[in-house]
Amino acid sequence: DGADYEGTYGATTSDDSLTLQFVRAITATNIGSRMYLMSSEDKYEMFQLLGNEFTFDVDVSNVGCGLNAALYFVAMDEDGGMSKNSTNKAGAKYGTGYCDSQCPRDLKFIDGLANSENWTASSNDANAGVGSRGSCCSE
Repeated sequence: DGADYEGTYGATTSDDSLTLQFVRAITATNIGSRMYLMSSEDKYEMFQLLGNEFTFDVDVSNVGCGLNAALYFVAMDEDGGMSKNSTNKAGAKYGTGYCDSQCPRDLKFIDGLANSENWTASSNDANAGVGSRGSCCSE
């Protein structure tokens, strides 16, 4: 998809590990990132957790004071919302379709539409801001 995951987001992989640098300030400042597990190039990995176990290890020893490092399971569409929204041409392949119970307004695209109405850029992160619309689903 052309994203510079290591340079912009501080995200690297090695074998079965994912490492994230929460605050990244190489060429510009970026704070936080959302990463998704994919089952294929254009579908998110879907988990059936009821009656099953999911285990993971997290090293938060280098997470700075006041930062929130979290793992979420949310009710996203497997295809990133392409089949529900004719305006969504990007889908899971390009990371669209995120939602959670806090109805985040910091997403640049929601249901295939730009979240540009009343977009207010973040004062400390050139890659972030908030718009008028939120993207809600259960966690």
